[in-house]
Amino acid sequence: MGVLTGLLAGLGYLFFGGWLGVILFVIIAGAFNIFAYWKSDSLALRMAGAKEVTPQEEPRLHRIVDEVTSLTKLPKPRVYVVDNPSPNAFATGRNPEHAVVAATTGIMSLLDDRELKGVMAHELGHVGNRDILIGAIVAVFAGAIAMAANVLQFRMIFGGLGGGDRGGGNGLLALVAIILMPIAAVIIQMAVSRTREYEADRTGARTTHDPDALADALMKLERGSQLRPMQVNPAAAHMFIVNPLAGFRGANFSNLFTTHPPIEERVKRLRNMARSGY
Repeated sequence: MGVLTGLLAGLGYLFFGGWLGVILFVIIAGAFNIFAYWKSDSLALRMAGAKEVTPQEEPRLHRIVDEVTSLTKLPKPRVYVVDNPSPNAFATGRNPEHAVVAATTGIMSLLDDRELKGVMAHELGHVGNRDILIGAIVAVFAGAIAMAANVLQFRMIFGGLGGGDRGGGNGLLALVAIILMPIAAVIIQMAVSRTREYEADRTGARTTHDPDALADALMKLERGSQLRPMQVNPAAAHMFIVNPLAGFRGANFSNLFTTHPPIEERVKRLRNMARSGY
């Protein structure tokens, strides 16, 4: 968060005549992301094609969610199902009182009760850790940096930088900022996403007192999502417990630009938790 703030401050101060540019782009990016934050649950569910289910319609899933919720201080979230053979799950909602957990039909057929309980504990870990809020704040900074770089690019193309020496007379420095700062912001945003996955793993494992169950589930999910990738909007991929696009050709990039940590590392950490008594 500190680095993102520094990047944004640097763009505003160097190329927009001081802190006014910083404040302007934070306000603009914040307006877009506040809307996304408040509407994150409905947008995410629509993108995933999820449908809310009752205990009568999906008794097994509701029972497992009830079991996990009873181990936490969180209210029970709404339960949704995505009719898709690709095994995956996600959570969304702006706070614990408006939380949603969703599971695909593929994950329910692939995992046993113990493993599915570990996955639901991971998802409720996201809810309890306020990861939707954290992601929204990071997105405000990353979005503001991208907008500032775009405006700077148009100023260079159509009117020069202006603003005297302090305003950005060094065109080379401006060009470097336009190219590198948005990339740096995305890298940091992805790094935050990966750290939240690790933390949700840890929280879920401590909730169930069974790190091996989640580790076993992740191994199955990795293989299952590769065999049957899920066609979802890439903007929603970060929400899922494993990357739903992993099986598509060209979907795997450098680890710096991935929203999910390597499954091998996640499993390793969970196994270490089990051995050490977490």
